[in-house]
Amino acid sequence: MTDGTAGTERLPGRDRRRFPGISSRAYEHPADRSALVALRKLSGFDTVFKALSGLLPERSLRLLFLSDSVRVGDEQFAHLNVMLRDACYILDLEKVPPMYVKQDPQPTAMCIGLDEPIIVVSTGLVELLDEEEMRAVVGHEVGHALSGHAVYRTILLFLTNLALKVAWIPLGNVAIMAIVTALREWFRKSELSADRAGLLVGQDLQASMRGLMKLAGGNHLHEMNVDAFLKQAEEYEAGGDLRDSVLKIMNVLPRSHPFTTVRAAELKRWHDSRDFQRIMDGHYPRREEDKDTSVSDSFRQSADHYASSVKNSKDPLMGLVRDIAGGAGDLGGRLRDTFTGRSRPSGGNTDGNGNGNGNGNGSEGGDGDGGGSTGASGR
Repeated sequence: MTDGTAGTERLPGRDRRRFPGISSRAYEHPADRSALVALRKLSGFDTVFKALSGLLPERSLRLLFLSDSVRVGDEQFAHLNVMLRDACYILDLEKVPPMYVKQDPQPTAMCIGLDEPIIVVSTGLVELLDEEEMRAVVGHEVGHALSGHAVYRTILLFLTNLALKVAWIPLGNVAIMAIVTALREWFRKSELSADRAGLLVGQDLQASMRGLMKLAGGNHLHEMNVDAFLKQAEEYEAGGDLRDSVLKIMNVLPRSHPFTTVRAAELKRWHDSRDFQRIMDGHYPRREEDKDTSVSDSFRQSADHYASSVKNSKDPLMGLVRDIAGGAGDLGGRLRDTFTGRSRPSGGNTDGNGNGNGNGNGSEGGDGDGGGSTGASGR
């Protein structure tokens, strides 16, 4: 499907740029990218995971969708088939993955498979979204396929089901859930990557925003507003105190996806960035360069992203991280005062009884660099 220079090919009926030979590194979230690059560099990694195919129910899943869902093609859900082929054309995915529509009122989509990816969308999602919104979703799933996320998604599904079956074994369940929790954390980052791929395919930010709003509030666009929705994300990220920051972490842990307002804000920031514009101008990493990718460079980029996220975050916990990294002292005292509502006098330290010693250390720390990031394949 490759045949020219990025930006010169057009799709019928809509001016959409295509990206011949584009590497998934072009749109992958830094945390997602560094994890994938490291895994791909492991000697024998592909062989080990292929060996798991005998244990994982992939063949069963394929037969299940073939027998009890509708396969997208020229004769069934033809409009989805056009979107799928267009998405693969734009991202230069040579083999178009099979796609199925399953009966499910919940708006979901996923990309799974060890040997070859398959894409599954629910009737609830098809009925909820308009054409351009659905195009972004299809691009999202094709982005998962191009990044190789389907493998890890399949493993996550398998381990989640296994955890339910061995829940009666305390230690066994704890061990499996530890792996599931780690995979979910990675997968939340991968969703941010796939959202970017969806934007590259649809090339319509408003359609991507509308789709995310509908996932949050249903088919009531006349009652919703993109700007107001993004303000919700800003309020969520900046609001509350340290207690709310801890609750945010607890709320997101069991989820496979980031919250929709967070996804919308992340995608808007990326759309407005120089990185996105460079891709649209035809300047992006190529797949032929993937083998030369440096693991250390990817980790460094990820660390730089984390540092920037902490520095610019309005979240109270991230503010505390900045203060600690900058030498603002006494973590225990600050946490105690936050959770008890007590204020601390400036210029001195307090003891457990609230008495200050009056001695400041005479130095103040600036913003420090730390780690943090906002964080399936469901939609």
